[in-house]
Amino acid sequence: MTTTQNSRPAPDESGGVPERPTGGTAAPLPGEAGQVSEKEARQVAEAARESTWDRPSFGKELFLGRFRLDLINPWPCSDAEADARAEEFLGRLREFLTTEVDGAAIERDARIPDEVFQGLARLGAFGMKIDPAYGGLGLSNLQYCRALMLAGSVSPAIGALLSAHQSIGVPQPLKLFGSPEQKQRFLPRLAAGEVSAFLLTEPDVGSDPARLATTAEPTEDGTGYRLNGVKLWATNGTVATLLVVMARVPAADGRRGGITAFVVDGDAEGITVERRNEFLGLRGLENSLTRFHDVFVPKENVIGGEGKGLKIALTTLNTGRLSLPAMCVGAGKWSLNVAREWSAERVQWGRPVGEHEAVAQKLAFMAATTYGMETMLDLCCRLADDDRNDIRIEAALVKLYASEMAWRIADDLIQIRGGRGYETAESLAARGERPAAVEQILRDLRINRIFEGSTEIMHLLIAREAVDAHLSVAGDIIDPDAGLGRKARAGARAGVFYAKWLPTLAVGRGQSPRAYAEFGPLAGHLRQVERASRKLARSTFYAMSRWQGRMERKQAFLGRVVDIGAELFAMAAVCVRAHAERDDHPENVELADLFCRQARVRVDALFTSLWDNTDSVDVAAAKRILAGRYADLESGVITPPADLPWVTGWSAGPSTATDVRRRIPPSR
Repeated sequence: MTTTQNSRPAPDESGGVPERPTGGTAAPLPGEAGQVSEKEARQVAEAARESTWDRPSFGKELFLGRFRLDLINPWPCSDAEADARAEEFLGRLREFLTTEVDGAAIERDARIPDEVFQGLARLGAFGMKIDPAYGGLGLSNLQYCRALMLAGSVSPAIGALLSAHQSIGVPQPLKLFGSPEQKQRFLPRLAAGEVSAFLLTEPDVGSDPARLATTAEPTEDGTGYRLNGVKLWATNGTVATLLVVMARVPAADGRRGGITAFVVDGDAEGITVERRNEFLGLRGLENSLTRFHDVFVPKENVIGGEGKGLKIALTTLNTGRLSLPAMCVGAGKWSLNVAREWSAERVQWGRPVGEHEAVAQKLAFMAATTYGMETMLDLCCRLADDDRNDIRIEAALVKLYASEMAWRIADDLIQIRGGRGYETAESLAARGERPAAVEQILRDLRINRIFEGSTEIMHLLIAREAVDAHLSVAGDIIDPDAGLGRKARAGARAGVFYAKWLPTLAVGRGQSPRAYAEFGPLAGHLRQVERASRKLARSTFYAMSRWQGRMERKQAFLGRVVDIGAELFAMAAVCVRAHAERDDHPENVELADLFCRQARVRVDALFTSLWDNTDSVDVAAAKRILAGRYADLESGVITPPADLPWVTGWSAGPSTATDVRRRIPPSR
């Protein structure tokens, strides 16, 4: 529900993989917000995405059928000195979370106490990713994610607070795009404990940023802008004193305009926090509906220049997305601990329940998958900490994979715990039993499949990157707006590219029974990954040849392609990690083997369903459902009242609501 679910430019909800802009240049932005066309929405998304690949990407190569194991093997090392400094901080954080934070009270009261904010500020937790030159701790992505994992295990609301503040809030965009003056002006405040938020989503703007309606009108004297609009689902919005706000600057003579990122003072005149939103989980989340009415923002607060807002959001999320899987990994570890201890102690039918095959399968899945998620995250963090790598695909894959798998793990945990899994921790404690908050972790995890790009949108975003090489050489062939000349030139380019590429998909190293022998018992899994990556590339090419321009509508097919890629990425990662740690942690070789065996079953099923499925039947049925053909099926129940709209409209103007913002007193 954080605004980052929409911060990566995305296709509109009815479309698929965005079109490649014509002529090789960024497409113009729509002149006005509102009901833009499908083509305009895609052009906005395409213009914002990073179009070049000037650094290596394991994920990109994998989808092209090129298994570049050398990009992740040997297992990347982190800086030992920096790790030692981080461990000292993590120790202090652990002590604070253990002794000063009551996660149950946060859940019960739906509020993180002021004292917790103040304690986190004293520790420097609000400056974990901020450079020491500005008062921060300067943690690596790897150690930052470990800190989030630790915090989230005590209270997922605290994990979300710290993540939204640093991964997508003011610190990260300024780190990447801010001017020296902006960094000096804002970062010390944030490192000292002020909270930031990111505001993009609007009541009627979800994954389609082309329809953004918040405006930033330049003032006549040229000193700044006037912001007007309403922003929804701003995590930290009720407590933030500094905001990143995305607003549309109107185009004019000499001014291209477009969606622009601003740093806005949270206490500026004209800002009203109209309500704090409440959710299924993350009950301590400070999430707002915020109105801007003629809010003045000085021109010095523009980040990166006019019209750069969506590109800034996209680039920020290349690493910002890693915070969410960190908390999913933490949830997997927590769930595995509860499941293991309970399954060993609880006896049914004369044996511990964990020895019954039905439960044993769940335990094996939980252990293997937690190891897989952790490995993917660790690898992505280590690659992100090395500027020589492009991790846009890898970070998106781990976000997608971890959010889906953590949900399955939590669901299995409830099943293992039975009635006690459905019972609240408070009720368990009242009966004198260990208060394992299993039902809460399921509720808290559910949003991760929506946060920072829903699963459906993530499938399309990753698929767009996966087919980028094809669109780069052959996009004009399937572009209905391309003329004969462009199509002819594209045909020539495609002929050269495919003449070299297609033969590489026929035979590869994975067909040799001695390949990857240095990995010992895991070698067979790496051979399978190599063969499967080529098969995946062949399947994608065949689909593009078969459907051409209609490929963008094959969202279910594209989703399966991405899911296969995620499993192959995870398999490769666990094999490399387990091999690197085999002397110190020989048990990890067993976990890697277990994970790969399970993943291969899933991959086989996904390959089968690429072509053996009910996709076309489902789409046809959905059209009839939307037309009301089966509406009689809904009779016999009392449905929600229809006197209110599904999406509330809004109009510019001063707020008529009571301001509900919360300000945290400074630490004494």
